[in-house]
Amino acid sequence: MSKMITGKYDNWSLNLDDNNILWCTFDRKDSSANSLNEPILREFDQILNGIAQGTQAKALIIQSGKASGFIAGADIVQFKNLKSAEEATKLILKGQEVFDKLEHLSIPTIAAISGFWLGGGLELAFACRYRLAVDNEKTRLGLPEVKLGIHPGWGGTIRLPALIGALPAMDLILSGRTVNAKTAKKMGIVDESVPKRVFHKALVQYALKAPQKQGLRFQLNQKLIGLSNHKFIRPLLAKLLFRQLNSKIKRAHYPSPFITVDNWVEFGVTKPEGLINEANSIGKLIVSETAQNLVSVFFMQEALKNLAKSSVTPIKHVHVIGAGVMGGDIAAWAALKGFQVTLQDQLPKFISGAMKRAYDLAKKQLKEKHLITAMMDRLTPDIEGKGIAKADVIIEAISEKLEAKQSLFKMLEAKAKPNAILATNTSTIPLEEIATVLTQPDRLVGIHFFNPVAKMPLVEVIHTAHTHQQVLDKASAFVRKIDKLPLAVKSSPGFLVNRILLPYMMEAVSMLQEGVPGPVIDKAARDFGMPMGPIELADKVGLDICLHALEKLTATLGNNTPVPEELKNLVAQGNLGTKTGKGFYTYDKQGKIIKSPGGKSVAALPTDIIERLTFRMLNEAVACLREGIVSSAEFLDAGCIFGFGFPPFRGGPMTYIKKEGNDKLLKQLEILTSRYGSRFQPDKGWGNVA
Repeated sequence: MSKMITGKYDNWSLNLDDNNILWCTFDRKDSSANSLNEPILREFDQILNGIAQGTQAKALIIQSGKASGFIAGADIVQFKNLKSAEEATKLILKGQEVFDKLEHLSIPTIAAISGFWLGGGLELAFACRYRLAVDNEKTRLGLPEVKLGIHPGWGGTIRLPALIGALPAMDLILSGRTVNAKTAKKMGIVDESVPKRVFHKALVQYALKAPQKQGLRFQLNQKLIGLSNHKFIRPLLAKLLFRQLNSKIKRAHYPSPFITVDNWVEFGVTKPEGLINEANSIGKLIVSETAQNLVSVFFMQEALKNLAKSSVTPIKHVHVIGAGVMGGDIAAWAALKGFQVTLQDQLPKFISGAMKRAYDLAKKQLKEKHLITAMMDRLTPDIEGKGIAKADVIIEAISEKLEAKQSLFKMLEAKAKPNAILATNTSTIPLEEIATVLTQPDRLVGIHFFNPVAKMPLVEVIHTAHTHQQVLDKASAFVRKIDKLPLAVKSSPGFLVNRILLPYMMEAVSMLQEGVPGPVIDKAARDFGMPMGPIELADKVGLDICLHALEKLTATLGNNTPVPEELKNLVAQGNLGTKTGKGFYTYDKQGKIIKSPGGKSVAALPTDIIERLTFRMLNEAVACLREGIVSSAEFLDAGCIFGFGFPPFRGGPMTYIKKEGNDKLLKQLEILTSRYGSRFQPDKGWGNVA
């Protein structure tokens, strides 16, 4: 072989070992993680051209030079710079051309999968003849492009269905979920899943002489895969796929999964027609408003992660006080993420319930018995509070009563380690009020989770003017270590998420009192893109919690958010929502709605339901930005998207305002003010938004 092709490139290296095996290593310069862009693809193309011109090597093994994995996907920064669908399609076609060269090399090609192999990285692996993966918790494979409003573009929608069959392939592509090495082996995505200690040996074995795939079972499987992609079968399977998609999302909001199925129905796994169509399709999607907004959301998520600076003091032990649903679930989540956790409550029955929920979480998340056992061993009931003196982080999650919290923190300050974080999970009480009893108020920080803890990615890290920066940094670092997104929020009634969400929910209750049926209100919100309607959401949160938070908010911010009488009445009657089986809706034992609140006939319904709901949110968002509750419009958008599910495809409240136009929305607010009163009075911050 020519020695010209071996050696060090800017981002790749190519070396020939004693077994005459070529090892191609991707290690993007000046970056902690690998991602693909046009210059890197050109360099890889150059390497492939050199190999294709003639080599005596027995095989090519492609691996990562980064500990995190091969590729976390394409370089998403380049998506923001694309000016047209044509420009985007050209970039995609170049990637397809390079991967096609890889697929047609005359020597065996092997993807050495360790760590993350996502998006374009996994598509590169599909173009290899063999794929071997390290079987450990760090290895993850997936095609997450759908989360950016696009679909795989470098052959993923063609090669994966051809490799493992249409339905399992579409499950991965349409969901964007990732799988571990063991699951990938079962699905047929990788040829082998082996422990790290024998990974190199397995790679060499495949390079020198790969095991032959044969036998009746293999042949039958190949026929089934081919049948699933047959042109007469595709329309039938598509009906099933569309039904599943329609039950979760709307095509108008997230078109890429539906377009992916459309493309597969028309072209199947044929090449080159399917590849050309894939490139043209993704080219149009990349420059769409939905994709551009979802790409912005991705960068918001990265910005939140970067808020968490490395903590100087290591965090090992977490102590949670309050074993109710929120406190118990916080403790369980921290244990799941590897921390030693002690859980304290005055009543053993609450700790018992929390331990049961923790075990259920462990089974769902970890699957394997030894991992479940290890997690439960890290979570210790602690009625007497012995963990207080040992803990690095202490989180209070008791009832929303100021006096009780003050008494508790006064005790904690005396017993806790001097450098331990003293954190409250309060959702409504300003930290300044709690801190009045502390001799060192700069130690107090808010670490505010959202329910359900396991699903909600955002955690508000609340600070006052007195909170020490080191305490804030350490709290943010802890939030990242438990795989949540920390958002720095100024202490103020309702903080950020509840401050914006509560007026929206209460406007829905006001409409309910006017006679608008609950299902109609909830449907309008879902049609806008909210994950759940506001009436159902109030029931899920708990009407007593909503009432308490709303009363606190109204007392401090004025009477622009009236407390609906219907809400007061239900709480007084003990009808608190799903937890009691009845709130605005009535629920069965599984928490499913069996009876809806009544209302007017359809003919009498108002036409401005969604305007009333959304403008309460938008107006409060503008006020929060003006007051500096968060430091930027970007972080406000992120808080709303990750905190209560503001539609990601709309980019967040501030992005939505900019797109719709400041003047246009102000006129609509003025109309709503004339109809419904001062609660729609435009905040004075609207002038700054423009």
